[in-house]
Amino acid sequence: MSQRFDRSVLCFIAALISISPLRAADRPNVVWLVSEDNSIHFLKHFDAHGAPAPRIEALANHGVTYDHAFSNAPVCSVARTTLATGCYGPRIGTQFHRKSVTVPLPDDVEMFPEYLRQAGYYTANNNKTDYNAHPGKGVWDDSSKKATWRHRKEDQPFFYMQSFSVCHEGSLHFTDKVMQQEKTKTDPEAVFVAPYHPQTPTFKYTYARYHDRIMEMDQQIGGVVDQLTKDGLLEDTFIFYFGDHGGVLPRGKGYAYESGLHVPLVVRIPDRWKHLVDADMGSHQTGFVSFIDFGPTVLNLAGVKMPSGVDGVPFLGNGVDQKEVETRDECFGYADRFDEKYDVVRTLRKGRFEYIRNYQPFNFDGLQNNYRYKMLAYQEWRTLYKAGRLNETQRQFFETRPAEQLFDVEADPHETRNLATDPAYAKTLQDMRQRLAEKVKSLPDLSLFPESVLADQAFQNPVKFGQVHKQQIAALVDVADLMLRKFPEAMPGIRTALASADPATRYWGLIVCSAFGEQAAGFTLTAKELAAKDDNVLVRVRAAEFLGLIKAADPAEVMSDALQKTESGIEAGLILNSLTLLRDGESGYDFAIPHDRLHSLFPKNDVVQRRLEYLGIVPK
Repeated sequence: MSQRFDRSVLCFIAALISISPLRAADRPNVVWLVSEDNSIHFLKHFDAHGAPAPRIEALANHGVTYDHAFSNAPVCSVARTTLATGCYGPRIGTQFHRKSVTVPLPDDVEMFPEYLRQAGYYTANNNKTDYNAHPGKGVWDDSSKKATWRHRKEDQPFFYMQSFSVCHEGSLHFTDKVMQQEKTKTDPEAVFVAPYHPQTPTFKYTYARYHDRIMEMDQQIGGVVDQLTKDGLLEDTFIFYFGDHGGVLPRGKGYAYESGLHVPLVVRIPDRWKHLVDADMGSHQTGFVSFIDFGPTVLNLAGVKMPSGVDGVPFLGNGVDQKEVETRDECFGYADRFDEKYDVVRTLRKGRFEYIRNYQPFNFDGLQNNYRYKMLAYQEWRTLYKAGRLNETQRQFFETRPAEQLFDVEADPHETRNLATDPAYAKTLQDMRQRLAEKVKSLPDLSLFPESVLADQAFQNPVKFGQVHKQQIAALVDVADLMLRKFPEAMPGIRTALASADPATRYWGLIVCSAFGEQAAGFTLTAKELAAKDDNVLVRVRAAEFLGLIKAADPAEVMSDALQKTESGIEAGLILNSLTLLRDGESGYDFAIPHDRLHSLFPKNDVVQRRLEYLGIVPK
């Protein structure tokens, strides 16, 4: 046989191998079991005050517990899109919940289950998706309430994801009558209530009811494990249990504190694939991992090549040094719009500290969000605040925030003592401030532009827009960070920003004025000019907002005129957010709202309709 013939035969055999079906024996299965709306604070495995979860604890005994796992966003659609893409939401335009526009994926990224399918995996999702980006056609073989691994071809490896809604926020939307008539298995008098919450029967019952939901969820998780065992698949399958973000008691879901971002994560390691994980059974990993890392980790376990465009890195599998994972101590978080409630918050958790950057600090946490306030605990909390019956810690939710917050999470796990003004932590503050600013600039973070601008100019290709405008975004970050200086130092920069030819710069200059409040009263005349004459509607609105916050002028005429003239539902939502803030805050302004126009122009815009509903305006 000739050498040439030998090579031909070998190539033919290799080709046959390459096109032969991938067998389960070749790659591990991976299962994600995802509980909705719970942070680590509600499971005893992670927090002494949490509920017992024996089935999840059993998974941990045969695997690894991650003490520092984080959702990068504290709400579902943003968090789940981050999971599916391995990309930071503010970089790829998926940071707003609920999406106003479904954006395309970056050119070099597909949702990670699609890469698994291309490698021969069966992918099934039961059944929540909730993406803010176009998923493409190849993500799931089956995504439905009937999806299961049992529909795959014989001996085909699989990736299966199942979400558990029993502990979703909606489970706490009970009535007074239910609270009076339905007893909880958990004793309300025995539960721990976070110090930022009032210690009332309503809150105690709400906590107890949620503990019951966690225990029910745990049994449902166990039911899936039992199915895997019955099918003889348990020791061939990595099982990830985690929460899809924090929550769900007030100041949890929707808020970029530990309660909204720090999630439980347990990975059960199958006996057949122990060699892929250099960790002891039952061990705890203290290194930081976040949702951008989860998809890359699954691809790495499956032996699938990592896409170049993702932000995350694997924390399990071949080539991963667990000692290196243990050294990871940093996580980036983001919070933008939640339904109709707008905010711009970025967080950096590094080691024991969480740094929170509130880019609109006057936009207090407790601002109306219709879905949140279906919960009796939320309603009671606000009622007690208005009645003056809360202590300083409990009041903070309804009052303006500082532009910077710094918490020692180990000493103060519920983040009630802001260290940002403590001279003893000045060096830590400066380091965290610089790190976060660099992160926001490097992405670059698209939220330096209002959502309406992004919808008009960026959402056809968010990543490209970000790169084209990277220098401008960095300059806007510097303008926004003027609010971190002492006012006399910031004045020249504010003056320059307000005189800029760039509307985004003027926009942020006015937000900085609002952050300084009365200290910035010297810019009143400039703000009045901008409110009356600026050619950009959102600049006029931000000028009126500043004037209203410092009570230098009634913002009603400017706001009403802006709502009368806007042709954008997204822009109307931004205006209504500022209007609600000025109506519900200390100022208490009244507004004439062109409701007929808004209803007729934007009947399907949830942000507009939710705000109008709250403001007591219904279609005729």
